[in-house]
Parts: sequence; C-alpha cells; structure tokens
Amino acid sequence: MLDVSSFWDLIEQRARTTPDARMAVDETGRVMTFAQYRDDAERAAAGLQEMGIGKGAVVSWQLPTWLESFVLCAALSRLEAIQNPILPIYREREVGFIARQAKTSLLIVPSVWRNFDFQGMARGIAATTDGLDVMVSDKQLPTGDPKTLPAPTSQSGAEEAPVRWLFYTSGTTADPKGAQHTDYTIAATAKGMSERLALTADDRSGVVFPFTHIAGPIWLMSALMTGCTLIIDEAFDPVRTTQFLKDNDVTLAGSGTIFHMAYLKAQRGQPDAPLFPHVRAFPGGGAPKPPKLHYDMRKEMGAPIVSGYGLTESPILTMASTDDADEALANTEGRAMRGVDLRVVTLEGKVAGIGEEGEIRAKAPQLMRGYLDMALDKDAFDEDGYFRTGDLGKLDADGNVTITGRLKDIIIRKGENISAKEVEDLLFQHPRVADVAVIGLPDPSSGEIACAVVALREGTLTLLEVADFLKTKGLRNQAIPERLEILDALPRNPAGKVLKQDLKKQFS
Repeated sequence: MLDVSSFWDLIEQRARTTPDARMAVDETGRVMTFAQYRDDAERAAAGLQEMGIGKGAVVSWQLPTWLESFVLCAALSRLEAIQNPILPIYREREVGFIARQAKTSLLIVPSVWRNFDFQGMARGIAATTDGLDVMVSDKQLPTGDPKTLPAPTSQSGAEEAPVRWLFYTSGTTADPKGAQHTDYTIAATAKGMSERLALTADDRSGVVFPFTHIAGPIWLMSALMTGCTLIIDEAFDPVRTTQFLKDNDVTLAGSGTIFHMAYLKAQRGQPDAPLFPHVRAFPGGGAPKPPKLHYDMRKEMGAPIVSGYGLTESPILTMASTDDADEALANTEGRAMRGVDLRVVTLEGKVAGIGEEGEIRAKAPQLMRGYLDMALDKDAFDEDGYFRTGDLGKLDADGNVTITGRLKDIIIRKGENISAKEVEDLLFQHPRVADVAVIGLPDPSSGEIACAVVALREGTLTLLEVADFLKTKGLRNQAIPERLEILDALPRNPAGKVLKQDLKKQFS
C-alpha cells in the first residue's frame, strides 16, 4: 500500500508503480490505466489553468460517475484548488446556497442528465451570484500543455494540510452544511478501509453510487493506494448494473443495503449458478443494514456484508473486517478504525458502559476540519472536542459498534421511547417484506404513533399480521406499529438511506 503525502503525489506514485494496470472501467467498456489517469489529469489541469483556475480557487462540480469526473478530481488536485463535489440530486436551492457560501468561482455541470436541465439550473444560479462562471461538461474537459503547470507544493503533514475538499450534507429543512476536508482526512479513511477489506491489486470493486458522495474520492484513493480496479457506472440500475458487475468479475460488490438487495434478487433469479463467482465481500455503509440481509447474502451469494459506519463529517469511523465472525458482521458496524477514539454518551450525559446505549461521539484522523460556517461548530463538538454524530449506538466488549438509531429517529409514544431501527430489523425478517421504514407520526393523544411503511415481495399484508408477527419476535406491545402503509418502493437517496422526512410528509 502506497503512502500518502498528498492526493496528487499518490497519483504520481501509482502511475510510476503500475503504469499499465487498469484503474477503472465504465459501463460503456472504456478502460483507463493509472498512467493514462495521471496524463489526462495533467492535460485537464492545464486547460483549467487557462480558464483562470489555480491554487485556492473553489470549483464546485456536479457530474455523474464518469471517467471524466475522476480525471477532473485529479486535475483540481494538481492545481491545488478547493474542490466541492455536489450530489446530482441537489437542485437550485441547495446548489445556489452552496455556490454562494463556498464562494465558488466555477460551477461544472452536465448539460442534461437523467431528464434534468443542469445547464439551465447552473446558468440561472450564476445570473444571481457574483463571480460565478459555469462550465458545461458532457464527458469532455478542457485540455492544455502540462509544461505550463507550476510544480506541486509539498505538504508537510496532516496537521498543516490545507483544506482541499468541501462536502455538503443536506438537512431536512435547514440549509446544507459544508464539511471541510483535507487530502489527509480522505486518505486516512481510504487507508483504514483498504486494511479492513484486505484490498489488493487483484480486486475489482464496484463504484455504482454517485462519485460526488464522499465515498467516491475515498474509493479512488483506495485504488491508488492498492492498485485495485474500479468498476464504475454512471447511474445504478438493478438489472443492468448487476450484469455489468458480473461481466467484469467483481470481487467487492458495494456499497449499501439497496444495492445488496438488488444483487440478492438477481441471484435468486439464477439459483443454480453464482452471480458473482469471485466475489469475496459486499462492502456496506451509508445506511443501516438489517441483520437478516447479511445471513441471506452469506448463504445465497457466498460472501459476507462487510459494513462500516460514518458520516460526511467523519467518514468510516468504524468498519468490520473480512475475517470477522458472522454474528459481528450481521449485527454490528465493526470496530473503530486506526486512530479513531470513540465515546458513547448516554442521554443523561455520562459516558456509557459496555452494551449501554448513548450518542456516539468521536475524535479521528478522518474528522473534518470543521464546518465552513464556523457558527455550526459549537453544537457539533462537545466540551472535550469530540464530534457529536447524532447517532445512537452501543459498544460491545470487543469494541464493535451497533447503531441503534438516530437521536432524532426515536418515536416517543406516551412518554416511552421506541427505536425505529429495532422494529425495522424485526419486520425485515417477515417473509413478505422486501423493504421497511418505521416513522413517527404526530398524534394528539399519544404524542406520536409508530407507522410501518413497507414494500412487499409478494401478496398483501395487514396491520394485524404485522402485530402478530412482531409479538412472535418478542417485541413489547408498546412498540408495535399502530399504522401500516404499503408502497411499491421506499424513497432512498443515492447512498441508500431511506428518505424518512419524505415519508413523514406523505403520511402525516
């Protein structure tokens, strides 16, 4: 595994070490080697430099998971710009807010993608934002002579590393929050993930989520560190993407519950032959996994779900290992990564004991440098400098973390706390339930009621059947949902997280 002094240095190291090895292949069959990656990035950097982009310039970009997006990422690093990848689901309100707060000088978007006019949105934002230029890129980047580029600046260490990345995380009603990251915070995450997954140059890993998610650059750095190949797809499609991964003999098929469910469905369609013959793990993250899903994947697809837990502000704080026991793989999100200091604090404010639930707080090498809006830092960190994740969980005697819910995902019915995740994990075991979310809905008499929103594999389901099933699983009567809603599919974001706020709006 190559060491990191900066993102660009890592690119150069890998290009020298394995220049002709395959770095990435996309769904159209295009292949890029590590040497091609470096060379294309330098040409693109020179082209962007001619447009006025240089050290410290803020460039926001909202592109799909294209090879050109990977090249742009490296080109901006070569220029020592501050890059701000934006998720493709963001629209005018969020993108406009981000561009103004980040003082973006260049916004890069596709013209039209997936029936949305990104170019029109970007030009509308630029018309009302001082100093903002727009570049439309449909798998094309500007090019120039690399000889015109200044020599890269060496970085002296993690503590002195400049902010080079801005990742925004959206709130439900408030404005997005910009987390400031450095090459070292991203690299620390990539190194830890590579170790837990035992990544080697022989691996072929699926990157089938939006590359602009923080996990995108993390996987890119992991490929540069280890020499593995990334199998990238511009937009996940359960049938087409699964076949694409199969055709490229995937060994690590990520990257979250919604993706794993699609692979399992495809495997069940051909039960007599392995879908991914050489798969050795299904990396997970972004959203909690139902424990039953792990056992189903292990039994029917021959490999475990190896999941991690983290946030945009501090990605992959914990992660399981490929050689962990099934019980830990199914029920936990693994142990703290290298250098991570976890603390669990009860709702009463005391440090929790083993197995005791509380809010997870962390200090870590992958922790952001703070929010771009420094006023948000006061509530984000406790008095001892630990980042407050807002997630509820507990630590076992082996250091494994189990996520039990969100501080804001507790349903309070007649003064009693109900964990939405507890009920969801049980309902996921019902043979007719394909997907489930439990939400709290306002109620004048009890404060809130629990509502189960499910997508079915087959047949029908009644509220009485739900209640009877949960009773057989030992769930207390007070936590049994009082309402059932059935949808064709649950709304999820690109990382696979259920959009519970949308469900609450729909069913309140």
